[in-house]
Amino acid sequence: MRLLAILVASLGLSACALTVDSIDVPYQAGANLSVVEGASDAKVQVSGIEGRTVYKDRVSVKKNGYGMEMADIVASNDIPKTIASAVEKELSSLGYAIGPGGSKVEVQVTRFYNDFKIGMFSGDAIADASAIVKVIGPDGKNAFIKHYEAGGIEENIQLTMGSNARQALIKAMRNLVAAIINDKDLQTAIIVAQAAK
Repeated sequence: MRLLAILVASLGLSACALTVDSIDVPYQAGANLSVVEGASDAKVQVSGIEGRTVYKDRVSVKKNGYGMEMADIVASNDIPKTIASAVEKELSSLGYAIGPGGSKVEVQVTRFYNDFKIGMFSGDAIADASAIVKVIGPDGKNAFIKHYEAGGIEENIQLTMGSNARQALIKAMRNLVAAIINDKDLQTAIIVAQAAK
């Protein structure tokens, strides 16, 4: 009887590994931010751009115990739009005025993916995210451009499922947004671009 229960459980896990998981990857804000001096004089709009050349159709893939890839894990939400909305929200928290007529911040997401690392007794979900951020002044000229990278890890997992990938990806998204909005050069570039109007 016990052998039958183990067999049924293993078959269930195998079936799960062959089924596509759809997960939402929301932005979860980090610590409170301090208002940037002069930010209230700068109006800004943020847009998200799809810039991924690989893994555009998924954010991870399940693996079996041998590390072989199985079913895809896909995001149910628009990742570039979600990240851009997060950047806009945090710029607002920094004191920038959000709206048309000022500078434009383009967030081009170039990577957003989780890879499972299989260990002897457990594994890790390791996500990485990157984006190219551009500030375009009210005059239409590029005022700033920079590449950002961040990661997130969900350690000691037992299954390579969407729920574990989701946790690592949420951390990677939060860390990426933090790297962008805490960049003093970006903060200054938005204010200077507005002044050059």
